[in-house]
Amino acid sequence: MKPVIALVGRPNVGKSTLFNRLTKTRDAIVADFAGLTRDRHYGDGRLGDRDFIVVDTGGFEPDSTTGIVKEMAKQTRQAVAEADVVVFVVDIRLGLSAQDQDIARYLRTANKRILLAVNKAEGMSDSPLLGEFHELGLGEPHPISSAHGQGIRSLLEAALEPFDKTEEEFGAGPQEDGVIRLAVAGRPNVGKSTLINTWLGEERLVAFDMPGTTRDAIAVDFERHGQKFKLIDTAGLRRKGKVFEAIEKFSVVKTLQAISDANVVLLLVDATQGVSEQDAHIAGYVLDSGRAVVIAVNKWDAIDSYQREQLQRSIEQRLAFLKFAPILNISALKRQGLGPLWDALASAYSSAFKKMTTPVLTRLIQEATQHQTPKRIGAFRPKMRYAHQGGMNPPIVVIHGNSLEGITDVYKRYLEGRIRDHYKLVGTPLKIELRSSKNPFDEKGD
Repeated sequence: MKPVIALVGRPNVGKSTLFNRLTKTRDAIVADFAGLTRDRHYGDGRLGDRDFIVVDTGGFEPDSTTGIVKEMAKQTRQAVAEADVVVFVVDIRLGLSAQDQDIARYLRTANKRILLAVNKAEGMSDSPLLGEFHELGLGEPHPISSAHGQGIRSLLEAALEPFDKTEEEFGAGPQEDGVIRLAVAGRPNVGKSTLINTWLGEERLVAFDMPGTTRDAIAVDFERHGQKFKLIDTAGLRRKGKVFEAIEKFSVVKTLQAISDANVVLLLVDATQGVSEQDAHIAGYVLDSGRAVVIAVNKWDAIDSYQREQLQRSIEQRLAFLKFAPILNISALKRQGLGPLWDALASAYSSAFKKMTTPVLTRLIQEATQHQTPKRIGAFRPKMRYAHQGGMNPPIVVIHGNSLEGITDVYKRYLEGRIRDHYKLVGTPLKIELRSSKNPFDEKGD
């Protein structure tokens, strides 16, 4: 599972600039969840082949007892609790402050790995000004410049170094052949706990405890009609005697980790509440992660025909980018619709790992071209020569040819539709990559 790096520090020391540097975007808000918008932003980062999650926090005043400042402190403490590594950001130009001392005192009691990042230190890696930050008792200061990118790589390598083995052990690929790694995602009180309890309580499900990862995320292995599943927790599972109990809780970090570690994500929506911004954010992260997804509308039995029409409209509008995902209506409480739900999850997994041969893919794109040729752009018409599979979970189709940069997004969607229809792909994104060969006649005069 992806390590989590939390950025903390007093206001205006450059945390947001560092956040955007680590996530390589200007406004990298992957999950801007309701209630957290002022205080915590979540983004994905990557160093070489290592992925991680970054949490940006509001300016931290640990002893605050009133108003919004108190809420910001609460959110920051939650971010520290969820993190594997805490990067404490200070400002070399402003020097050490009493507030920095207060934050350091709190962090020393948090029982977390702490890295001290001294920001705005461009060209000052040997400056005597760094010396005073040793007073914080948090180890060697790392001089960095968020704005200019100096010192960022060495800071990240220090942060991620303990997790290299963990990444290999808990990668997102299928660990055992045929085991469906399933995450149940959704906002609080949509019925995740009820659904999980219903699943794990059914006699034909054989559940047994599996050791959690170093960050106490729980994975439960179970089997249904011969199909093995690994349930990756987002609702909060604990053992009570020999029975699993699900506690409805909401940790954005746990949700993001579970999604990235899964093969298939079950996105649970509350029929009585409709599709919220929060649902759309979670769905967007599922799509960005390339995971197969099934949408289950829970509490379907609790709404009338007019509400069902309204719900259908809100799904079409807010989750339009998940058109490939099957939508099933269920009642976790009354155990309605759970059989078809299992079938949809298995089909989505199968689609995500579908094997596509080069001859068949090449024939499909040739037939597609005969049926509808791509538009001519400038002097050349795009010509697709052959296609092959470039990956799974999600499936990637790589098409080779000439002048393919002229192929429009509309035509790519047309090709995607043809491939989906042939392979009967459901519940999984499909990525098409275009690779143009160089035209040998371009260099004829050399």
